[in-house]
Amino acid sequence: MSIDRLRRFIGDMTSLTGGAWQDKDENAVVEVGAKLLGELVKHDDWLPEQAAKVPPHGYAQNLLWCDPFERFCVVSFVWAPRANTPVHDHEMWGLVGMLRGSETSLSFTRHPETGVLVPGALSKLEPGDVEVLVPAPRNPVGDIHQVTNALDDRGSISIHVYGGNIGAVRRHTYDVTTGQPNLFVSGYTNREQPNIWDRSAEVRAAP
Repeated sequence: MSIDRLRRFIGDMTSLTGGAWQDKDENAVVEVGAKLLGELVKHDDWLPEQAAKVPPHGYAQNLLWCDPFERFCVVSFVWAPRANTPVHDHEMWGLVGMLRGSETSLSFTRHPETGVLVPGALSKLEPGDVEVLVPAPRNPVGDIHQVTNALDDRGSISIHVYGGNIGAVRRHTYDVTTGQPNLFVSGYTNREQPNIWDRSAEVRAAP
């Protein structure tokens, strides 16, 4: 297993956010970033084992990389069988690429009069698929959703890219019945990041 693909992806995303960020062109970041992530998750030969361990229950949110200026981060979500999230938002754009297994995403919109959250489309991600999340008001549908591992008998892994340091921002979970938001900060499960810059083995092996 080689981490080369992740290293190249981070380089491409750094170039993308660095250029587009200066022009504040979020649409360009999301459009091109989705293509880059789609190419990354077509291959299941690069994720370090420590970032792919299935927890006994719930899910692990492992930070793989955060841009020094917090323009984007890359996270592996590792799901126990049938694990799901609360209904939540993100406060920034996001890309979700399915690497291993399968998950469902149930979107919610807020009723304009009552404020109650109304279930919307249910999408299912398979390996290689990418879902785009853009919050309101930039996206009329918004980014509120609930995610579930679609598999009963094994874990699933999705790779998430966000337009900021997702583990260190205040965002919300929601009471579906009332629509009441509750602030939370997700943090990260792992305490150490993969060492993506150790290319010593490649250099030694080169002629």
